[in-house]
Amino acid sequence: MRDTRLLRLRTLPLLGLLAALLLPLGPTVAPSAAASPAAAGPVRVMPLGDSITGSPGCWRALLWNRLLDAGHTDIDFVGTLPAQGCGAAHDGDNEGHGGELVTNVADQNLLPARLAATLPDIVVMHFGTNDVWSGVSPDRILAAYTELVGQMRESNPDMRVLVAQIIPMNPGTCAACAQRVVDFNARIPAWAAATGTDRSPVTVVDQWTGFDTATDTYDGVHPNDAGNEKIAARWFPALAAFLEAGVPGDPDDPDDPGEPGDATCTASFRAVSTWQGGYQAEVTVRNTSAAPVTGWRVTVVPADGARVGQVWNGTLGTAADGTATVTNASWNGTLAPDASAAFGLIATAAATSSAPTATVDCTATS
Repeated sequence: MRDTRLLRLRTLPLLGLLAALLLPLGPTVAPSAAASPAAAGPVRVMPLGDSITGSPGCWRALLWNRLLDAGHTDIDFVGTLPAQGCGAAHDGDNEGHGGELVTNVADQNLLPARLAATLPDIVVMHFGTNDVWSGVSPDRILAAYTELVGQMRESNPDMRVLVAQIIPMNPGTCAACAQRVVDFNARIPAWAAATGTDRSPVTVVDQWTGFDTATDTYDGVHPNDAGNEKIAARWFPALAAFLEAGVPGDPDDPDDPGEPGDATCTASFRAVSTWQGGYQAEVTVRNTSAAPVTGWRVTVVPADGARVGQVWNGTLGTAADGTATVTNASWNGTLAPDASAAFGLIATAAATSSAPTATVDCTATS
Protein backbone atom coordinates (compact mmCIF):
# COMPACT_ATOMS: atom_id res chain seq x y z
CA MET A 1 0.00 0.00 0.00
CA ARG A 2 1.33 3.42 -0.94
CA ASP A 3 2.06 5.89 1.84
CA THR A 4 -0.20 8.92 1.46
CA ARG A 5 0.43 10.32 4.92
CA LEU A 6 1.86 13.60 3.63
CA LEU A 7 -0.55 14.00 0.72
CA ARG A 8 -2.04 17.46 1.12
CA LEU A 9 -4.48 19.78 -0.63
CA ARG A 10 -2.85 22.88 -2.04
CA THR A 11 -5.74 25.23 -1.15
CA LEU A 12 -7.15 25.90 2.28
CA PRO A 13 -10.86 25.03 2.53
CA LEU A 14 -13.15 27.98 3.27
CA LEU A 15 -14.28 26.58 6.61
CA GLY A 16 -10.67 26.00 7.63
CA LEU A 17 -9.80 29.58 6.73
CA LEU A 18 -12.70 30.94 8.79
CA ALA A 19 -11.66 28.77 11.73
CA ALA A 20 -8.09 30.06 11.48
CA LEU A 21 -9.34 33.67 11.48
CA LEU A 22 -11.70 33.17 14.43
CA LEU A 23 -9.38 31.10 16.64
CA PRO A 24 -7.60 34.04 18.34
CA LEU A 25 -10.97 35.40 19.49
CA GLY A 26 -11.75 32.46 21.75
CA PRO A 27 -10.03 30.15 24.24
CA THR A 28 -7.69 27.37 23.13
CA VAL A 29 -9.52 24.08 22.65
CA ALA A 30 -8.40 20.52 22.05
CA PRO A 31 -7.95 19.65 18.34
CA SER A 32 -11.09 18.21 16.79
CA ALA A 33 -11.22 15.32 14.38
CA ALA A 34 -11.24 17.83 11.52
CA ALA A 35 -7.91 19.20 12.79
CA SER A 36 -6.27 15.80 13.21
CA PRO A 37 -2.91 15.05 11.59
CA ALA A 38 -4.72 13.19 8.82
CA ALA A 39 -6.86 16.19 7.86
CA ALA A 40 -6.28 17.86 4.50
CA GLY A 41 -4.04 20.88 4.59
CA PRO A 42 -0.41 21.92 4.29
CA VAL A 43 2.40 19.72 5.52
CA ARG A 44 3.22 20.82 9.07
CA VAL A 45 6.94 21.14 9.87
CA MET A 46 8.18 21.67 13.44
CA PRO A 47 11.68 23.19 13.88
CA LEU A 48 12.74 21.73 17.26
CA GLY A 49 15.73 22.66 19.38
CA ASP A 50 17.30 25.36 21.51
CA SER A 51 18.51 28.91 20.83
CA ILE A 52 20.25 27.86 17.61
CA THR A 53 16.76 27.05 16.33
CA GLY A 54 14.73 29.77 17.98
CA SER A 55 16.66 32.78 19.24
CA PRO A 56 16.25 34.07 16.59
CA GLY A 57 17.13 31.02 14.43
CA CYS A 58 17.28 32.98 11.19
CA TRP A 59 18.18 29.86 9.21
CA ARG A 60 14.46 29.07 9.46
CA ALA A 61 13.60 32.18 7.44
CA LEU A 62 16.17 31.23 4.81
CA LEU A 63 14.92 27.65 4.68
CA TRP A 64 11.28 28.75 4.42
CA ASN A 65 12.02 30.97 1.44
CA ARG A 66 14.19 28.32 -0.26
CA LEU A 67 11.26 25.91 -0.02
CA LEU A 68 8.81 28.45 -1.45
CA ASP A 69 11.19 29.29 -4.29
CA ALA A 70 11.41 25.57 -5.09
CA GLY A 71 7.62 25.31 -5.35
CA HIS A 72 6.89 23.85 -1.90
CA THR A 73 4.04 26.23 -1.11
CA ASP A 74 1.88 23.67 0.72
CA ILE A 75 3.86 23.84 3.98
CA ASP A 76 3.27 25.28 7.44
CA PHE A 77 6.06 25.77 9.98
CA VAL A 78 4.55 25.06 13.40
CA GLY A 79 5.52 25.53 17.04
CA THR A 80 4.27 27.11 20.24
CA LEU A 81 6.79 29.96 19.91
CA PRO A 82 6.35 32.90 17.51
CA ALA A 83 8.79 34.40 15.03
CA GLN A 84 11.69 36.26 16.63
CA GLY A 85 12.74 38.76 14.00
CA CYS A 86 15.28 38.04 11.23
CA GLY A 87 14.04 40.79 8.91
CA ALA A 88 12.67 38.43 6.24
CA ALA A 89 9.09 37.45 5.59
CA HIS A 90 8.57 33.83 6.65
CA ASP A 91 6.43 31.51 8.73
CA GLY A 92 8.25 31.94 12.02
CA ASP A 93 6.42 29.48 14.29
CA ASN A 94 8.97 27.21 15.95
CA GLU A 95 9.86 25.07 18.95
CA GLY A 96 13.34 26.44 19.61
CA HIS A 97 13.59 27.21 23.34
CA GLY A 98 16.74 29.12 24.27
CA GLY A 99 18.86 27.39 26.91
CA GLU A 100 16.94 24.10 26.84
CA LEU A 101 18.64 20.75 27.22
CA VAL A 102 17.13 17.90 25.26
CA THR A 103 17.64 15.69 28.32
CA ASN A 104 15.52 18.09 30.41
CA VAL A 105 12.78 18.10 27.76
CA ALA A 106 12.69 14.31 27.96
CA ASP A 107 12.98 14.09 31.75
CA GLN A 108 10.25 16.70 32.30
CA ASN A 109 7.96 15.29 29.59
CA LEU A 110 7.67 18.68 27.89
CA LEU A 111 7.29 17.59 24.26
CA PRO A 112 3.88 15.84 24.23
CA ALA A 113 1.95 19.05 24.99
CA ARG A 114 3.88 20.91 22.30
CA LEU A 115 3.10 18.18 19.79
CA ALA A 116 -0.58 18.16 20.73
CA ALA A 117 -0.77 21.92 20.20
CA THR A 118 0.85 21.88 16.77
CA LEU A 119 0.35 18.39 15.21
CA PRO A 120 3.49 18.27 13.03
CA ASP A 121 4.01 15.85 10.17
CA ILE A 122 7.78 16.43 10.06
CA VAL A 123 10.20 17.42 12.84
CA VAL A 124 13.45 19.20 12.00
CA MET A 125 15.63 18.75 15.10
CA HIS A 126 18.93 20.44 15.97
CA PHE A 127 19.09 19.69 19.67
CA GLY A 128 21.76 18.87 22.23
CA THR A 129 24.17 21.82 22.14
CA ASN A 130 23.40 22.80 25.74
CA ASP A 131 23.69 19.19 26.86
CA VAL A 132 27.12 18.86 25.25
CA TRP A 133 28.18 22.18 26.78
CA SER A 134 27.00 20.89 30.18
CA GLY A 135 29.05 17.72 29.87
CA VAL A 136 26.07 15.36 29.48
CA SER A 137 27.21 12.04 28.03
CA PRO A 138 26.31 11.04 24.46
CA ASP A 139 24.52 7.96 25.85
CA ARG A 140 22.19 10.15 27.89
CA ILE A 141 21.54 12.58 25.05
CA LEU A 142 20.73 9.77 22.63
CA ALA A 143 18.43 8.18 25.19
CA ALA A 144 16.57 11.50 25.30
CA TYR A 145 16.45 11.53 21.49
CA THR A 146 14.89 8.07 21.56
CA GLU A 147 12.27 9.15 24.09
CA LEU A 148 11.36 12.22 22.04
CA VAL A 149 11.04 10.21 18.83
CA GLY A 150 8.73 7.81 20.66
CA GLN A 151 6.57 10.73 21.75
CA MET A 152 6.54 12.07 18.19
CA ARG A 153 5.25 8.71 16.95
CA GLU A 154 2.57 8.64 19.64
CA SER A 155 1.42 12.00 18.27
CA ASN A 156 1.71 10.82 14.66
CA PRO A 157 2.69 7.22 13.77
CA ASP A 158 3.92 8.42 10.37
CA MET A 159 6.19 11.14 11.74
CA ARG A 160 9.22 12.01 9.61
CA VAL A 161 12.25 13.16 11.60
CA LEU A 162 15.30 15.07 10.38
CA VAL A 163 18.01 15.09 13.04
CA ALA A 164 21.18 17.15 12.78
CA GLN A 165 24.73 16.25 13.50
CA ILE A 166 24.99 19.54 15.37
CA ILE A 167 27.15 22.46 14.32
CA PRO A 168 30.62 22.78 15.91
CA MET A 169 30.99 24.59 19.20
CA ASN A 170 34.09 26.34 20.55
CA PRO A 171 33.12 28.87 23.24
CA GLY A 172 35.87 30.60 25.14
CA THR A 173 34.57 29.19 28.43
CA CYS A 174 34.56 25.52 27.36
CA ALA A 175 37.83 24.19 26.01
CA ALA A 176 36.47 20.63 25.90
CA CYS A 177 33.31 21.47 23.98
CA ALA A 178 34.80 21.20 20.48
CA GLN A 179 35.83 17.56 20.97
CA ARG A 180 32.60 16.74 22.81
CA VAL A 181 30.63 17.78 19.71
CA VAL A 182 32.81 15.53 17.52
CA ASP A 183 32.29 12.60 19.87
CA PHE A 184 28.54 13.14 20.07
CA ASN A 185 28.05 13.59 16.33
CA ALA A 186 29.93 10.37 15.65
CA ARG A 187 27.23 8.47 17.53
CA ILE A 188 24.20 9.93 15.75
CA PRO A 189 24.25 7.94 12.47
CA ALA A 190 24.16 4.55 14.20
CA TRP A 191 21.43 5.78 16.54
CA ALA A 192 19.34 6.99 13.58
CA ALA A 193 19.81 3.73 11.69
CA ALA A 194 18.56 1.79 14.72
CA THR A 195 15.67 4.17 15.42
CA GLY A 196 14.23 4.85 11.97
CA THR A 197 11.47 2.71 10.50
CA ASP A 198 9.93 2.45 7.03
CA ARG A 199 6.80 4.12 8.32
CA SER A 200 8.57 6.76 10.43
CA PRO A 201 12.05 7.37 8.99
CA VAL A 202 14.81 9.21 10.84
CA THR A 203 17.22 10.98 8.49
CA VAL A 204 20.58 12.40 9.59
CA VAL A 205 21.57 15.81 8.23
CA ASP A 206 25.25 16.65 8.58
CA GLN A 207 25.36 20.23 9.88
CA TRP A 208 28.91 19.82 11.20
CA THR A 209 31.06 19.23 8.14
CA GLY A 210 32.27 22.47 6.57
CA PHE A 211 30.94 24.67 9.40
CA ASP A 212 33.66 26.87 10.95
CA THR A 213 33.07 28.45 14.35
CA ALA A 214 35.60 31.18 13.52
CA THR A 215 33.70 32.43 10.45
CA ASP A 216 30.19 30.99 10.83
CA THR A 217 29.36 31.98 14.44
CA TYR A 218 29.51 35.24 16.36
CA ASP A 219 30.46 33.68 19.70
CA GLY A 220 31.80 30.21 18.96
CA VAL A 221 28.30 28.73 19.39
CA HIS A 222 25.50 30.64 17.67
CA PRO A 223 25.43 31.06 13.88
CA ASN A 224 25.97 34.42 12.23
CA ASP A 225 24.60 35.27 8.78
CA ALA A 226 27.10 32.99 7.04
CA GLY A 227 26.32 30.18 9.46
CA ASN A 228 22.57 30.56 8.99
CA GLU A 229 23.05 30.26 5.23
CA LYS A 230 24.97 27.02 5.69
CA ILE A 231 22.41 25.54 8.08
CA ALA A 232 19.50 26.35 5.77
CA ALA A 233 21.39 24.92 2.78
CA ARG A 234 21.94 21.63 4.61
CA TRP A 235 18.33 21.26 5.79
CA PHE A 236 16.83 22.12 2.41
CA PRO A 237 17.53 18.98 0.31
CA ALA A 238 16.64 16.61 3.13
CA LEU A 239 13.37 18.38 3.93
CA ALA A 240 12.50 18.79 0.25
CA ALA A 241 13.04 15.04 -0.20
CA PHE A 242 10.51 14.30 2.54
CA LEU A 243 8.03 16.71 0.97
CA GLU A 244 8.47 15.13 -2.45
CA ALA A 245 8.22 11.59 -1.08
CA GLY A 246 4.90 12.51 0.52
CA VAL A 247 3.24 12.77 -2.89
CA PRO A 248 3.92 9.32 -4.40
CA GLY A 249 3.29 8.58 -8.06
CA ASP A 250 1.36 5.59 -9.38
CA PRO A 251 3.86 2.72 -9.78
CA ASP A 252 1.53 1.08 -12.32
CA ASP A 253 1.56 4.11 -14.58
CA PRO A 254 4.03 3.50 -17.46
CA ASP A 255 4.60 7.25 -17.68
CA ASP A 256 5.32 7.52 -13.98
CA PRO A 257 8.73 9.25 -13.52
CA GLY A 258 9.39 6.93 -10.59
CA GLU A 259 10.47 3.98 -12.71
CA PRO A 260 13.74 2.75 -11.09
CA GLY A 261 15.61 2.46 -14.37
CA ASP A 262 15.28 6.19 -15.00
CA ALA A 263 17.20 7.26 -11.90
CA THR A 264 20.54 9.05 -12.31
CA CYS A 265 22.83 10.98 -10.01
CA THR A 266 25.95 13.15 -10.04
CA ALA A 267 28.70 13.75 -7.49
CA SER A 268 30.80 16.82 -6.73
CA PHE A 269 33.98 17.09 -4.65
CA ARG A 270 34.92 19.96 -2.33
CA ALA A 271 38.02 20.25 -0.15
CA VAL A 272 37.10 21.42 3.37
CA SER A 273 40.48 21.68 5.08
CA THR A 274 44.09 20.62 4.53
CA TRP A 275 47.11 19.88 6.69
CA GLN A 276 50.58 18.44 6.30
CA GLY A 277 50.01 14.93 4.97
CA GLY A 278 46.27 14.95 4.45
CA TYR A 279 42.97 16.71 3.97
CA GLN A 280 39.25 16.59 4.70
CA ALA A 281 36.73 16.80 1.87
CA GLU A 282 33.02 16.60 1.24
CA VAL A 283 31.27 14.88 -1.66
CA THR A 284 27.72 15.90 -2.55
CA VAL A 285 25.47 13.41 -4.33
CA ARG A 286 22.51 14.84 -6.26
CA ASN A 287 19.57 13.14 -7.96
CA THR A 288 19.59 14.60 -11.48
CA SER A 289 16.58 12.63 -12.77
CA ALA A 290 12.81 12.86 -12.50
CA ALA A 291 12.74 9.48 -10.74
CA PRO A 292 13.54 8.88 -7.08
CA VAL A 293 17.01 7.48 -6.36
CA THR A 294 16.74 4.58 -3.91
CA GLY A 295 20.47 4.08 -3.46
CA TRP A 296 23.78 5.42 -4.79
CA ARG A 297 27.43 4.48 -5.22
CA VAL A 298 30.23 7.02 -5.73
CA THR A 299 33.74 6.28 -6.99
CA VAL A 300 36.41 8.66 -5.72
CA VAL A 301 39.80 8.81 -7.43
CA PRO A 302 42.00 11.26 -5.50
CA ALA A 303 44.64 13.20 -7.42
CA ASP A 304 48.39 13.16 -6.73
CA GLY A 305 48.42 9.71 -5.16
CA ALA A 306 46.21 10.60 -2.19
CA ARG A 307 44.24 7.80 -0.54
CA VAL A 308 40.89 7.90 1.21
CA GLY A 309 41.20 6.32 4.65
CA GLN A 310 37.96 7.28 6.38
CA VAL A 311 34.41 8.31 5.46
CA TRP A 312 31.25 9.20 7.35
CA ASN A 313 27.64 9.14 6.18
CA GLY A 314 28.61 6.32 3.80
CA THR A 315 30.38 2.95 3.58
CA LEU A 316 33.94 2.85 2.22
CA GLY A 317 35.59 0.29 -0.01
CA THR A 318 39.10 0.79 -1.45
CA ALA A 319 40.72 -0.89 -4.47
CA ALA A 320 44.43 -1.66 -4.72
CA ASP A 321 45.01 1.31 -7.02
CA GLY A 322 43.59 3.72 -4.45
CA THR A 323 40.15 4.13 -6.04
CA ALA A 324 37.59 4.51 -3.26
CA THR A 325 33.99 3.35 -3.58
CA VAL A 326 31.47 4.88 -1.21
CA THR A 327 27.92 3.53 -0.97
CA ASN A 328 25.07 5.27 0.78
CA ALA A 329 24.28 4.70 4.43
CA SER A 330 20.86 3.30 5.35
CA TRP A 331 19.45 6.76 6.10
CA ASN A 332 20.64 8.81 3.10
CA GLY A 333 20.20 6.57 0.07
CA THR A 334 16.72 7.71 -0.94
CA LEU A 335 16.74 11.01 -2.84
CA ALA A 336 13.77 12.71 -4.43
CA PRO A 337 14.33 14.48 -7.76
CA ASP A 338 16.92 17.28 -7.33
CA ALA A 339 17.50 16.29 -3.70
CA SER A 340 21.04 15.72 -2.46
CA ALA A 341 23.02 14.02 0.27
CA ALA A 342 26.62 14.45 1.35
CA PHE A 343 29.36 12.35 2.86
CA GLY A 344 32.68 13.42 4.32
CA LEU A 345 36.09 11.85 3.93
CA ILE A 346 39.64 12.03 5.25
CA ALA A 347 42.52 11.33 2.86
CA THR A 348 46.26 10.96 3.33
CA ALA A 349 48.33 12.86 0.79
CA ALA A 350 51.86 13.94 0.03
CA ALA A 351 52.76 17.53 0.84
CA THR A 352 51.70 19.76 -2.03
CA SER A 353 51.00 23.42 -2.63
CA SER A 354 47.94 22.72 -4.79
CA ALA A 355 44.42 22.34 -3.47
CA PRO A 356 43.23 18.72 -3.14
CA THR A 357 41.17 17.40 -6.05
CA ALA A 358 39.56 14.12 -6.98
CA THR A 359 37.55 12.63 -9.81
CA VAL A 360 34.14 11.52 -8.57
CA ASP A 361 31.36 9.67 -10.36
CA CYS A 362 27.91 8.61 -9.13
CA THR A 363 25.76 5.61 -10.06
CA ALA A 364 22.17 5.19 -8.90
CA THR A 365 21.59 1.72 -7.47
CA SER A 366 18.45 -0.24 -6.65
